[in-house]
Formats: sequence, C-alpha cells, structure tokens
Amino acid sequence: MSSRVHIAVSGLVKRYPGQHSDALQEINLHIPHGDIFGIIGRSGAGKSSLIRCLNRLENPSAGSVVIEGVDIGSLSATELVNWRRGTGMIFQHFNLLSAKTVRENVELPLRVAGVAKPQRQRKVDELLALVGLEAWQHAYPAQLSGGQKQRVGIARALVHDPQLLLCDEATSALDPETTRAILALLRDINRQKGITIVLITHEMDVIHDLCHQVAVLEQGRIIEQGPVWQVYGDPQQETTRLLLNPHSASLPEPLADRLQPQPSPFSRPLICLHYTGQGAVPDLAKLAGVSGSELTLVQSALEWVQGRQIGRLLLLAAASGQRFQAKDISGRLADRVEVIGYVSA
Repeated sequence: MSSRVHIAVSGLVKRYPGQHSDALQEINLHIPHGDIFGIIGRSGAGKSSLIRCLNRLENPSAGSVVIEGVDIGSLSATELVNWRRGTGMIFQHFNLLSAKTVRENVELPLRVAGVAKPQRQRKVDELLALVGLEAWQHAYPAQLSGGQKQRVGIARALVHDPQLLLCDEATSALDPETTRAILALLRDINRQKGITIVLITHEMDVIHDLCHQVAVLEQGRIIEQGPVWQVYGDPQQETTRLLLNPHSASLPEPLADRLQPQPSPFSRPLICLHYTGQGAVPDLAKLAGVSGSELTLVQSALEWVQGRQIGRLLLLAAASGQRFQAKDISGRLADRVEVIGYVSA
C-alpha cells in the first residue's frame, strides 16, 4: 500500500430523474494507490451507483471524481474511451460472449483496440496462466463453472494492464469455496501488480478476508469508514454492527432467559470483554487473578483481522457478596469491559 492518493472523491452526489431522494449524498473518499478498498451496504444503499461513478458509467449530479490526478468528469467521449482502457471492471454476472471460447473472450478487448496478433497472443497466454485457465482456453462459457467464468472475467479486465480494478459484487453469484478462491486470486493480483482494487459487496466475509479499508454506505451516505480491523473491531454505527457481525450482540439462549439487570443472592455477573485491536490480550489465568473471582468461559468470538485480535469473550464470575468491578480488569487484558447483567443460579 502507498500513501499516494489514487482516487479522490469529493462532494459526490447522484440524483436520478423522478427520484425523491439522492442515490448518493456528499460522498468523500480518498483511496491510496495499491489499496484494496471495500464498500459495503445493504441493497439500495447506493453501492452500485458509487462504483459506476468511478468510471463514469454514471455521470455524477454534483461533485468530482479525480483518479491519478485526472478529473474524469472533464473528459470528452473519446478521452473517456481511452481512459477506461486503464480501468478494469469485473461484474457479478460475468458478461461473457457465449459463442466465443475462453481465449477469444479474453482476447476481444485487445482485438477491438487494434493490438497486433503476436502481442495479443502473448498477453492472453500470460493472463490465462495468471488465472489458472490454460487448460480451458478452448472451452466455451457453457462448459465452465461459475468460478471459472469469473476467472475469465478477471483475465479480460486485466488485458490493458490497468492500475485500477473495479469489482461490482464479483463474488455474489459464487459458492463460499469458490468465493475464497476468487478472493485469493484478487489478493495475489494486488500483491504482484500493485493494482488498486475497489469492490462493492454486501458480504461481510469479502471485506474481512480481502480488504485493507472499508466504507459503509447507508441510504446514499458514508456512515463509517477506516481500516478494516478498526471498523470491524469497534463499529460505531448499528448498521455497521449488523453488516459486519450480525450475531455479535446475541447471547446464548439459556443465559438470555436467566439474565437480570440487578444482582440477587447467588446470581453471577455476566462479563463481556471486548477486543477491538488496540493491543489487549485475552489471558484467562491473569483475568481470574486480577478479578479476584473464579471465571467461567461462556462464549468466545475472537479472530484475527489484519494481524489484530478482534471480538469478545463472555465470562461468568463467581457468585459472591462483593460486586464485580469492571475497572478491576487491566487494559492490557481487554480493550473494553462491561457487566451485561446477572445470571440467576
């Protein structure tokens, strides 16, 4: 990743004729060169409108999109065609030509651009090797799996050596195993070629597994953005919490049924330790020592995101006359501590 800005979106507004509200409202984004940037949101949040404004498939109603110092809103039709050759686009539904082979589908943009046959052949060979489809080069789309079709789409998007790759729900039509393979391929392409990748998705796993940074869209506005570990580990908006980890706030049903807001004789405090990537380490032995109470692990939802530990632990403290104090647990052992309630015996 680089600190150099590749994409600068300023005050972007998109208004469709006949609509009562704007599809995009005052969007501001700065995406570094070589970053993998995710845009997540529910259906209708404005994701597709935003990514289509990044290559002027849609013209913004207001604001600007500047890519590598070029205000793409100022380009003429001819200039826009030439500029788009440096921007690859991967679609959800592949958009392959059924009457052409894998090789012919990948070669077509080069043929349209007037590239000489020897150069076309070398480039197609290189890209088919990159996406692992050498053995399928003479197959037709109807003979391919969904994952193979998307690999053709990726190869085709790379024919002009773009510095920017836009992905519009590129894995939505794929099963989980195939999705992981496609994400691994995109990650390798980013590392090998230093291409900036912007992808829109409604899938939390895509953001978690691939992206460096994320922006959350709701009703045409960015409500939250930042490094994935930060947004994922400590979301500030309810929409973000539901999108990134819909089960994060749920309690095991047997506990939820017995949870009380106030302590009673023999009830046990239910403690939630939050880990937001700030550096705290969940050490159960030390936790028991500093809390002065025997602790029972009820639920663990911890994972590593961008090299940081994210998630939560649910613990039951022993029933005692002394009320549990969250402040007793050091910041080295949890980034945030809260007593959720008290569980009756």
